[in-house]
Amino acid sequence: MQYREIAGEKVGCIGLGCEHLDRKPAERAIETVGAALEYGVNLFDVFMPGCEVRENIAKALGERRKDVMIQGHIGSTDVKQQYDISRDLPTVQKYFEEALRIFGGYIDFGMMFFIDSENDYKNVFETGFADYVQRLKKQGDIRHIGFSSHNPVTAVKAIQTGLPEMLMFSVNPAFDMLPAAENIFDHFETDFGVGLFRGIDPKRAELYTLCAEKEIGITVMKVFGAGKLLSKEHTPFGKPLTSAQCLHYALSRPAVQCVLPGCQTREEVEGVMRYFGSTDSERDYAETLATMRNNFRGSCVYCGHCQPCPSGIDIAAAHKYLDIARLNPDNGTVKAHLQGVLGEPCIACGNCEERCPFGVPVIKNIAEAQALT
Repeated sequence: MQYREIAGEKVGCIGLGCEHLDRKPAERAIETVGAALEYGVNLFDVFMPGCEVRENIAKALGERRKDVMIQGHIGSTDVKQQYDISRDLPTVQKYFEEALRIFGGYIDFGMMFFIDSENDYKNVFETGFADYVQRLKKQGDIRHIGFSSHNPVTAVKAIQTGLPEMLMFSVNPAFDMLPAAENIFDHFETDFGVGLFRGIDPKRAELYTLCAEKEIGITVMKVFGAGKLLSKEHTPFGKPLTSAQCLHYALSRPAVQCVLPGCQTREEVEGVMRYFGSTDSERDYAETLATMRNNFRGSCVYCGHCQPCPSGIDIAAAHKYLDIARLNPDNGTVKAHLQGVLGEPCIACGNCEERCPFGVPVIKNIAEAQALT
């Protein structure tokens, strides 16, 4: 396992999304969670409000609860025997305090659940909901405050309140090309709305760079797009992506620290963990994304095809930090990071631009980056 940092906590870059353990026998949870623990997984997302699935996961963790982190969601309820989003404080408290009891009296990452719309935002930040969340942290019931969202515009607004320390967001190549005005849930049954994609959506790019600037770690849901990106029938690209390509795409986005694939068997956990033994060529997603090359034209997707650089410049990392610096040119920390990846001065040999599948003006961008340091 490789580890990254969220809110000062060391987390495995692959965690476990536990949704698919819901309504499964306890033995399934024990098998799947046990396999994840064997591979060094230490972050488990438990957004499901049902008592049984929570109890099953807690039983599977056993004495290892103290060694892992739970990402639990505040406002996820099942009053009508289905997943509901509630902002009614007595209802919210009932379900979250049950989670506290089940998982040892504390939740590591307390996630304000499903802030997608302007109405969601108001019902969280302009009512007593956010105050309740802050009290939970002050009392030690949660260690860190986060939130989940599928909408980049609303997510940016939530981050700008200064309250969240982390974000759970849906990240994959298809969603990154979906215009921010589109609701991703409208496209699950329509092959992601093929024909609606317009390259990496600027609002998503803004969200990722803002998170990187403010050190808001992102945990990723829907890394495989509900499995459709792996399917020949449903992918919006010229061919399906592989598991390793999807994982690597998400893990190479700015601020992404952990992906949370929804495994429900030992075999699925083992399949995901093969990522760590995969080669650079097996992780390479650029060729598949390039089947929609015109949509990505001129945009760096941090794929690394530009390497190696004779001047020792880490070109992909330089573009990540340049994107952040463009958002906030006065950020001294970002400038320091740029200095660390720029190496010797660019000699403008052009080899990087010849290798780039997307026509990125690398020489021009590196000159801009060097001028900022």
